[in-house]
Order: sequence, then C-alpha cells, then structure tokens
Amino acid sequence: MFKKVAFTMYPVENMERARNFYEKTLGLTLSKVSANGAWIEYDLPGGGCFAITTLAQGVSPSHNSGGSIAFEVEDLDALVAKLKKEEVKFKLDVFASPVCRMAVIIDSEGNALTLHQIKRD
Repeated sequence: MFKKVAFTMYPVENMERARNFYEKTLGLTLSKVSANGAWIEYDLPGGGCFAITTLAQGVSPSHNSGGSIAFEVEDLDALVAKLKKEEVKFKLDVFASPVCRMAVIIDSEGNALTLHQIKRD
C-alpha cells in the first residue's frame, strides 16, 4: 500500500530567511517553488525531498517537538566546522552511536536538523 516517504516538510515563518539558510548556509539546491512562493522543495541527490512552507497554519517551527529530518552528509567534521564559523546554533554537538556520528543544529526558523554520517570501516 505505501510506497515511500514523498517529502519531509518544515514550517517556516520567514521564507526569505529560511531559503537563505537552506540554500546558502547548507548549500541545498532549489528544485521547485509554488506559484505563490509559499512552498519550496529541495530534491536531494541520493533521493528524498525536503520542503519548507509558510502554509502550515497554526504550526510553529520547533526544535523541541514534532518530527525531524536527518540529512546524510559526506564529511560531518568539515560541515560542523563550517557551520560553527557561520555561527549556526547547535542543539547537540557531534556524538556517536554504534553505527554513525551525528550533530543536531537549529535552522534560521527554530527547527532542529540532524546531520548524519555513517561510520566508515
């Protein structure tokens, strides 16, 4: 019945500020923009779609509740160093699990994002 996750969406309050964060700070490539500019999609090269929107009425950005997204990254240490230079807020600095390393950052709107890297053998 279910085929795949179609997209993960985060609410934003200021679309210009949010787009600047995702496109310039994180380097995501814009895929689609709705006619009114209230829905933005970023298709990721390895699959999956991340969307931001101002259409989520009554839903506020939050890093303390709701769902979250984890972006698989090539080099966690390099990305963390870059984001710290740009003074991005961190909820959790780099930590390890048995199979991966992660860090959790806060976007320009207050949502939490997990940066994830599988441990290499």
